[in-house]
Amino acid sequence: MELQTRADHLAQLIEDKLGTRGQGLEAKLARAGRSLPADLRRELGYVVSALQMQTSPRLARQIDWPRIDHAFDAAEAYLRRVDPWDRRKGLAINWLAGNALNLVIVAALTLAVMAWRGLV
Repeated sequence: MELQTRADHLAQLIEDKLGTRGQGLEAKLARAGRSLPADLRRELGYVVSALQMQTSPRLARQIDWPRIDHAFDAAEAYLRRVDPWDRRKGLAINWLAGNALNLVIVAALTLAVMAWRGLV
């Protein structure tokens, strides 16, 4: 498979699994941010630089193809394991838990102020 075709396939997979928007692999990788492991981000960063190097015939000879293949395989294996529904559910639960904690803190502070003023 050609490098650009594989990059487009990976960009589509990132959009499907992580819900990131953007044009091309570089934009989607930047928007995915910490949703991807650090070593995977680093390897995909090399893929993005290889896409840019491919436009120049002299630089294209310097591309490390085994590293590119490993990066694509690792990224695809990781993204295949990601469950978008479970990820969204986890984000919603974390948001609700944070808000519930804030409500408990506000209620406790309100009761403390009321007790301090002698209203309770």
